[in-house]
Amino acid sequence: MKRGEFLRNSLLAGGTLMAGSILPGQASASAGSAAVGSGALDGATVNSAAAQKGKTFNLDYAPHEGMFSNSAGKNFLDQIQFMYDQGFRSIEDNGYLGRSTEEQTKIGNLLAKLGMRMGVFVVDGGDNWKTSLTTGKKEFKDKFVDTCKRSVEAAKRCNAKWLTVVPGFYERRLPYGIQMANVVDAMRAGAEIFEPAGLIMVLETLSDTPELFLQQTHETYNVCKAVNSPSCKILYDIYHMQKTEGNLIVNMDRCWDEIAYIQIGDNPGRKEPTTGEIHYKNLFKHIHGKGYKGVMGMEHGNSRPAAAGEQRVIQAYREVDQFL
Repeated sequence: MKRGEFLRNSLLAGGTLMAGSILPGQASASAGSAAVGSGALDGATVNSAAAQKGKTFNLDYAPHEGMFSNSAGKNFLDQIQFMYDQGFRSIEDNGYLGRSTEEQTKIGNLLAKLGMRMGVFVVDGGDNWKTSLTTGKKEFKDKFVDTCKRSVEAAKRCNAKWLTVVPGFYERRLPYGIQMANVVDAMRAGAEIFEPAGLIMVLETLSDTPELFLQQTHETYNVCKAVNSPSCKILYDIYHMQKTEGNLIVNMDRCWDEIAYIQIGDNPGRKEPTTGEIHYKNLFKHIHGKGYKGVMGMEHGNSRPAAAGEQRVIQAYREVDQFL
């Protein structure tokens, strides 16, 4: 699942809290999952999950809408309650900005009642997945600023702190340095809006297409240092960075002072930890050891189908969270 599909599908959820999963297909099995096609879990997994139900984690993992829809139903509010009951204490909702004010308020009220945190939602006025801020054109910057202002108001309804920003694609007709200056200028304008509100825009470095302007952590680090604001930081997506640069711990350490938010997904496949090549238990131990207290967004799909697949996601996090 590409990052663009995560964002577009998230925005589709804006109509109603009863609309169901905003990440269609995320919980479906891969073609090679015939061995678990019945959706059954083995007895040891069931017993382990039951024993740990409700126990909080060592890090603050944040599921998203649709991840547990087979277990909790299609209503997002019911899904949030289910997440809480399983021990999760934060959520993510990429498409939150596209929801109605009523829906945003209901989500915020439930999070407050449960004592849960809102992770990121996306600052997206429609220009994230095309050539936009790199051009330096006033029309794109003005739209970005307007979207930042709307995001401030939306954030108040759910007590959000972090907001994902994607500065768009390369403008191939301009030198790289000019594009970088244009992006820095736009991010400074965004920071001027977010800083008085106590919000942090987290710039995401992505691997979905070579057209994206920010593709490696050092590039995003450069932008944040140039903007020089507590409201402009890095969203470090482990899945994307494993694809584009690897050397995860070294690169995280190099840029740690600018990393404010982390997202998770194993590679290949972008499913839950334990399904790919990343040694998540070791990585989480390192992140915890650095004193990280922020949200860890579960921006990935489920490797197995149905409610059994959802239980496997929970169990996978129990396994990799056992690093102390």
